[in-house]
Amino acid sequence: MFFPAAHSRRRGRALRLRPAAAAGALAVLAMTVLAMTVLAMTGCASGTARITAADASGDGTLRVGLILDNTGRQNFLNAPQLAAARLAIKEINAAGGHKGKPVELLPETISQDTAAQAKALVAAGADVVIGPTDSSRAPGAIDVLSHAKVAVISPANAASGLSKYKSGGYYFRTAAADIAQAPVLVKLARDGGARTVAVVHEEGSYGKDVSAAVAAAARQAGLDPVADAEFKPGQAGQAAAAAKAAAPDAVVLISREGAQGAIAELNNVGLAGRKLILSDGAVNQYGSGLGSLALDGARGILPGIFPTVDFQAKLVAVDPGLKDMTFAAETYDAVNLAAVAAAAAQDDAGTSIAARLVAVSGGRAGGSAQAAGEAVACHSYQECAEAIRAGGRPDYDGESGGINFDANGDVTAANYMVYSYGAGNVATMSGSETASSSGG
Repeated sequence: MFFPAAHSRRRGRALRLRPAAAAGALAVLAMTVLAMTVLAMTGCASGTARITAADASGDGTLRVGLILDNTGRQNFLNAPQLAAARLAIKEINAAGGHKGKPVELLPETISQDTAAQAKALVAAGADVVIGPTDSSRAPGAIDVLSHAKVAVISPANAASGLSKYKSGGYYFRTAAADIAQAPVLVKLARDGGARTVAVVHEEGSYGKDVSAAVAAAARQAGLDPVADAEFKPGQAGQAAAAAKAAAPDAVVLISREGAQGAIAELNNVGLAGRKLILSDGAVNQYGSGLGSLALDGARGILPGIFPTVDFQAKLVAVDPGLKDMTFAAETYDAVNLAAVAAAAAQDDAGTSIAARLVAVSGGRAGGSAQAAGEAVACHSYQECAEAIRAGGRPDYDGESGGINFDANGDVTAANYMVYSYGAGNVATMSGSETASSSGG
């Protein structure tokens, strides 16, 4: 059985949630939800602008590499990404592969040294690399791969700063930046009748970036951000008191490691329960770890969309021992997008793939290569390949939803699942929301 999870795509942490509901043999498999100049052909890798064009330089075989950087307690995050990559490759090859030849998934290793993994994949002839998971380790991989003219698509990086990371146009991600959740958090507050909102955020880039985005989104939505208090994990009492003094209608908690302690402090000053809205890093099944009514009526969000039963079944068929599905949809879509880009370019080289990724995702970015023909929506490699053969321009949307890469290689829309808490601090999925990936 798979449990919904709150997870940090910036740091590769995942907190497993206990199951909230079951509905049918496969339906109970609840999913873990949860890169200025253009690179010259000489290999200079600087800036985030998209690659405008590329001469065919591939060897005829599309090779996909996978960077798995989760170890220790986080090693369970590797399996769903590997299963999803294998599933995508299997389906691509069943549809004819790339130019009639099978697409290869290169042997994977597991290590937090993403630069070393990237170098090994370059030596193995990778044209595109999927990963890494941890945003803090992404630069090491991006630097190596962009210099080698290998496209890189992370299914999990969410740190906002990576949007402007200098990759020469080779870095993309199918996961939205952390700040994308801000308008959704504000919407939940407004939907609950709030006119004023206080923000309590954990120190660090995640808390600071998202809190600033929440304040901006609140003003845009007509709400008054009356307080913004920062705290260190385990030391949230003063922040809770500052929020209390502002007498807000709602409180948005932006936290990861220190979430439980912050909720307890907010509860102590009467700002928990229905007044509380949790960021994606703070959602968890707290149960008896908090007072029984501490979260009764609270709401929170997790990134992604609930997986279809069909997708779950296909992943389990690839890996019958799969216990988690975090980042599976984003990995599956990353592999498919790379293959569709190669098909559109009729070339497997990393530069050709990077030059076409924006177009085949349905996105628009000044300077990026654009495929000719009328846009044709497609949801699998086979559908997209058929569109290309018919003279159309594929617009791939997959298991993680709409993608549409922008000029930074970011998705333009972010999907979230809304969770509501009841007595006993147990969260159940209660809806879904979509927002601009820039947080607007």
